[in-house]
Amino acid sequence: MTNNGNVYHRIRALREDHDLTQKEISKILNMSQTGYSKYETGENDIPTKILIQLAKYYHTSVDYLLGITDISEPYEQK
Repeated sequence: MTNNGNVYHRIRALREDHDLTQKEISKILNMSQTGYSKYETGENDIPTKILIQLAKYYHTSVDYLLGITDISEPYEQK
């Protein structure tokens, strides 16, 4: 299992892998770029609502974002 600090690295890596700027992803999340930036730096905790939005957008799981698993595929929907 990875450490909690990994969530900030993972959301940044996913954003960069999708060739998005902080401004672009913050617009998708309907928030300010500054607010989103604070998630990537770990200055602010990421609310559950935002984690879910990011997981859906990047087609992954919240567990992956949080570093609970290294499997990036989303879970099957029931």
